[in-house]
Amino acid sequence: MQNHTTQPTIAFIGGGNMASALAGGLIADRYPPGNVRVAEPDADKRARLSSRLGVECSADAVQAARGAAILVLAVKPQVIEGVARALAGVIRETHPLVISVAAGIREQDLADWLGGGVSLVRTMPNTPAMIQAGATVLHAGPGVSRAQRDQAESILRSVGLTLWVDDEDQLDAVTALSGSGPAYFFLVMEALEAVAAQLGLPAETARLLTLQTALGAAKMALESQEPPADLRRRVTSPGGTTEQAVRVLEDGGLRSLFEQALTAARDRSIELSKRLGGH
Repeated sequence: MQNHTTQPTIAFIGGGNMASALAGGLIADRYPPGNVRVAEPDADKRARLSSRLGVECSADAVQAARGAAILVLAVKPQVIEGVARALAGVIRETHPLVISVAAGIREQDLADWLGGGVSLVRTMPNTPAMIQAGATVLHAGPGVSRAQRDQAESILRSVGLTLWVDDEDQLDAVTALSGSGPAYFFLVMEALEAVAAQLGLPAETARLLTLQTALGAAKMALESQEPPADLRRRVTSPGGTTEQAVRVLEDGGLRSLFEQALTAARDRSIELSKRLGGH
């Protein structure tokens, strides 16, 4: 990171888990705390953020936004319209880059609420961002410059992997995959742990083996050039235990269940976007 004299001021509007993760990731990456502000109505959250990160905290979103080069909208989707409309005046004055991490809120709705003519990047992060292991997909609205894309990517990259999509509609599929995805893996781990205990393993042994196996499989997949199908085949010996287990999962319709699950999540994302906005 560059020194604080050349770094833009970033204002996080909302001080919840995602804003805390992003601000913490930036500061851990040597971003100067003096160039980070947080607007958060909850006094306890403000005190914790100020103490932990050394950033300026305020209850007033407009005050925090004034003079900032980058605004990160990190409030709940149900309240973002009111917050955005309150910020429209200062945005017209200062023309900051606006980054939204609010799930399901379309760019056109946000742009309308913010007064139009705004440089807007919409993102879909996921909860592992809180431990700097997130996966975030970004989409740039019209008028976002190359430099602003780089700024947005740098902020989200502080908490994990970043990828861009050219079509905003693809964020609904992203929501179904990586946004909701941690819950799918938690469910699989929950099931494996429970069955291992039923098969006679001590509860703590079942838990640790489940977690380490999940971690190891993910790490192997990340570090390998081979697709998951090839990795699976390499550990599935003909006539062995793994082949028997995989056959049961395939015969039980595992692939079809995931197809139904992700499609349902994608459709729900579209439905919520229409409900929360006008587009």
